[in-house]
Formats: sequence, C-alpha cells, structure tokens
Amino acid sequence: MNSRVSLVKCKSYEAALVQEAIRKAIDLIGGVAGFIKPESRVLVKPNLLMAKEPEFGITTHPEVVRAVIKILKEINCKIFVGDSSDVWGNQIEDADEVYLRSGIKKISEEEDVELVKFDKRRWHRKVPLTTWLGDCDYLVNLPKFKTHNYTILTGAIKNLFGLVPGTYKTELHKNNFNLNDFSKMLVDIYETARPALTIVDGVVAMEGDGPGTGGKLRQMNLLLASCDGVAVDCVMALIMGIKPYDILSTGEAAKRGLGAADINSISVLGEKLENVTGEPFLLPSTSTLIKRVPKPIIELARRLIKYYPYIERDNCISCAACIQACPNKIISMKNDRIVFDYSKCIACFCCQEVCPASAIKVKKSLLAKIIGL
Repeated sequence: MNSRVSLVKCKSYEAALVQEAIRKAIDLIGGVAGFIKPESRVLVKPNLLMAKEPEFGITTHPEVVRAVIKILKEINCKIFVGDSSDVWGNQIEDADEVYLRSGIKKISEEEDVELVKFDKRRWHRKVPLTTWLGDCDYLVNLPKFKTHNYTILTGAIKNLFGLVPGTYKTELHKNNFNLNDFSKMLVDIYETARPALTIVDGVVAMEGDGPGTGGKLRQMNLLLASCDGVAVDCVMALIMGIKPYDILSTGEAAKRGLGAADINSISVLGEKLENVTGEPFLLPSTSTLIKRVPKPIIELARRLIKYYPYIERDNCISCAACIQACPNKIISMKNDRIVFDYSKCIACFCCQEVCPASAIKVKKSLLAKIIGL
C-alpha cells in the first residue's frame, strides 16, 4: 500500500480555520484514531528553535499546536507538549523563555495540557533522547516548513533532533560533522522515535538561509499530514523544487525501509501536488553546490569548494549566542567583536541557526566564487 500524504489549504492562522484544516488533513489519511489509541499518553513535539514570537515564522505556530491538542482531547488522550530548542546555557531557564515567546505556554495553559522540559535523557544508539519519549505511548511530530543551511530542508526527520536534550546537540554536531554522518544520526533518531503522526505547519513557510533569523518568509497557506515522515519530507522537497534524494536523511531513511521517498509510492490526498508547487524555493546559500555541480567534481573539489559563516557587523548585537552554540568552540569575542577560527570550522552553521539578530551570513571560498557558486 502506498504511503499517504494529505495537502490541505489554510489561508491564515485564525484558530477556526486552522482547526478545520488540520481535522481535514488528518481525516484524509484515516482519522486520528487510526494512528493513536484513545486514552493514550501522547507527546506533541513542535519545532521551537528559539525564543521568537510566532510572527517571525521560525517556530511551529501555536494555533497549529492548539488544533492538534483539541483533536487528541476528543479521544481522551493525556497530552504533553515539549521541545528542546537550540539554545545554550541554563537549559531550563532558556526553555521557559522559548515556551513563553513562541506562544506555546499560553496555548498549553488555555488547553490545560502539561508543558514539559526535556531535561532528562535516555541513551538510544549512542544518541541521548528525552525520557518523555519512553514515558508516552505515541509521538506527534509538528515540524515547520523551512529550509536549513546545513541539511537544506528541515521537516519531519530533522525536527526530531529536538528530542535531544539541551547541549547534547552540540556534541552530536561535533561527533557527526560530516553531513552524511549527521544525516544518518538524524535517521537513527527517527527510527527510534517513529512518530505516529506528522503534521507540517506550512501556512507560512521559510526559504533562503533558514531555519532561523536568516531565512525569508513565504506564504504557502498549506498544511501537510501523514503517518510516514519520510514521505512528508519527499513531498516537501518536491514542493520546494528539489529532488527528494538531495535530502540525505530522506534517502537514508528510505534505504532502511522506514518510509517512501519515491513520489510514485505516495498517494497525495486533498490538494493536487501540482497545484501547490509554484516558483521553486530560494534555497540556502550552501545548497548551490548540490544543485549546480556534478557529483564527481564535488568529490574532487570538496576540499576547495567551501562555505563558512561570517559576521555582518552592523547586525551583530554581541549576545554571544554563537559562541555558546559552536560545537568546536572556534568562535570567540575579541575587542567586542566576534571572531572565527576558520581552520577549525566544520561549517555546521549552528551559529547562524541560533543567532537572534540575523547577523551571521555565508562566506564562500575563492574557488566557489570563481566557478559561480
């Protein structure tokens, strides 16, 4: 049987519209009771990258979270909402700020569900994941439709990286700095967590140098739903205008038999795929290499064609978030200026991901400039 992905239009985040659209998206693929047993314990995991308000388009919108909570309540589930955002320092205090500014705290209070912190972990395949994953019967995955300067796309699979508590994310970046290794690690997490349901917030999406303040918002008016996260990422890639297998985690997950990455094996329900695919997404600066250079040339020139983060001084607020985020500790503050040690930079762009001021941009190596990347 083909995997099923529903595409449903939703023109704004007005609560009633979101509720109706999400219900339709879930019903198209079989209804919530087809994936989650009544009276179960359910962990709802949005994308809460940083402490920014919903209008920034960086986090899963609170009305999407509310709509899912209401539907789960109808089958008498015990609901927990949480994420481990990409923030460093005192993780518990940072989580409070993220929950507050993202609007998730307000929604949780209004809907009377428990907002949890991922401050305890259990090891799975050399990856520490929140104990809440084992404490609940089901996981509902609520990613935001965004580009990502390291993985190109952040969707169903990448969103589960937030199951890793606090600063352990930094160590995983450091230990898996090659994108192939990092993608395999993401699939390890997906294979362990296996969300029962994935719903993507694409009402307002992000293109360009996402997933943080460097990206550009794009009105998509779209929600996606499926029990197959691999198929979701496949469909997201096609909507963006790229090949699904250019997303390494999608290919790795399909290789392991965790879901469908071939559109011919996916039943798209609701809106037709061609009706929601407009102009190709503006992709991250770092993705140009994948799209425009043949793979054999990439293998020969990979040491010379590189991308690095750099500081746009006029935007920098000297908050030091990038220093705390860097897994290799190659960023420092000298004379009130952020400085990079490029000889040790692994180009993971964690610094750009956490920058609250859109101050970190992408620098190209000389060869990349010469050949027009």
